[in-house]
Amino acid sequence: MKLKYVIKTLLLGLIFTACSKDSDSNETAITEPDEINNFVWKAMNSWYYWQPNVPDLSDSKIASTATYTKFINGKAPDALFYSLLYQRGTIDKFSWIENSNEIVHVSKIAEIEKKGGFSYGVYPKDASSVNMVALVNYVVPGSPAALAGLKRGDVITKINGSQLTSSNYDQLENAQLTLTIAASVQFINASLVTTDKGTTVTVTKTEIDENPVAYYEKKVYGSKNIGYLVYNGFKSDYNDELNATFAKMKSDGINELVLDLRYNGGGSLETAVALAQMINGNFTNKPYVYLDFNDKHNSNDGYENLSEKVRVFNLVDNEPTFQREESINSLALTKIYVLVSFQTASASELTVQCLKKYISVVTIGEETTGKFVGSNTLYDSPSSNYTSYADRSTKHKWQLQPITFSYYNKDKDANPSKIKPDYAINPYSAFLNLVEFGNVKDPSLKKALELITGQTMRTTGKNTETSLPSMDNLAAFNPTNTAKGLYIEDFKM
Repeated sequence: MKLKYVIKTLLLGLIFTACSKDSDSNETAITEPDEINNFVWKAMNSWYYWQPNVPDLSDSKIASTATYTKFINGKAPDALFYSLLYQRGTIDKFSWIENSNEIVHVSKIAEIEKKGGFSYGVYPKDASSVNMVALVNYVVPGSPAALAGLKRGDVITKINGSQLTSSNYDQLENAQLTLTIAASVQFINASLVTTDKGTTVTVTKTEIDENPVAYYEKKVYGSKNIGYLVYNGFKSDYNDELNATFAKMKSDGINELVLDLRYNGGGSLETAVALAQMINGNFTNKPYVYLDFNDKHNSNDGYENLSEKVRVFNLVDNEPTFQREESINSLALTKIYVLVSFQTASASELTVQCLKKYISVVTIGEETTGKFVGSNTLYDSPSSNYTSYADRSTKHKWQLQPITFSYYNKDKDANPSKIKPDYAINPYSAFLNLVEFGNVKDPSLKKALELITGQTMRTTGKNTETSLPSMDNLAAFNPTNTAKGLYIEDFKM
């Protein structure tokens, strides 16, 4: 590929529209394009993957300066950006814009973020999909959520005293939260019924650089040395920790691997390629993933190959900065078991789709998100075709995260709408059995261990499948993936 990337990412982020309104009250004649909006339009015209499908992004739009100026100056930057998306919410559910003066989702694949320190999924309580609950997937050690006593498997029913609903669950991203936790959870007539604890939990966001290598354990069943690895984000500033974990697995004699990507929304493409090499390692320099850009950037189309080296980054001024290369520690596995969920996306889906062209990949859990596109951060730096952070205008802090490419496995096979697991687990079973990582009561882990060992795992879990929403009718419940973004960051020429 002609274009080299310092950091390549595919990450699950959150879409937030800044609170601004269209400018329709300016009575003064406008003769020049607004500087910020000019950046928004021209960057999108150059890089947006679906640019040919959006009439308002046609090159002909700038044929008349007066017409172009009137068009782009008629909206606030965020409103203009979202008006340019191709079938927003259906085809393009992932592009977003950010003004770093506002409190919005950060756009880094390796950085310190301001957050509460807990991951969650949102579930309807019944088929009406109005009243909701949030299930805590995991809690970051030492985070405000951990210090407040929140734990994996907790069920959040209220936020700031109000019932969690389809209209207010986005408030779970607020800077300070008062959460009501369920004391008990039951399924009655396929509806989720909760009773609340008498006390509440308060969580205040703080700066966290979360280690995505969340949990590792060796489990031994006869001759099976099974590694169970929970990996929650492809973060390039933790490439060395991931590589060190595989070194530990090598020393532990791991010959089977359960890779838990249920809460992994993606991240660095470079890290995803390295992970594949760590799992097998026998296909060095072979093509792994193919990237396809729009017609204006066909020269950037091409393969990312498997490598025996991984680059290590540290954060400098909250930007990932290259430090050194390390030799990759490989397990030489020819089969792995991957736990997936409706929150598994982008680089995690890439891992399944691309790795299975080389080894056997068995998936267990739920249908994935279905995000086979990615993006890169665009800055107001026209001299570098909007890709340079260093050359950006310092007059404002707007930056774009539009979809700029799609990706495929090495054979360029068409991607599915979502990855369907080989062995389906009812997502609502987690409410009764979401125990700490490594506990075999976890239905997905239990299934993986049974497939590996050929044994039935006897547990005392509360998994009463007959009371759960039917797998055939889960579309009516539709658990909500609260993450809506997918991007490649730090495109560097």
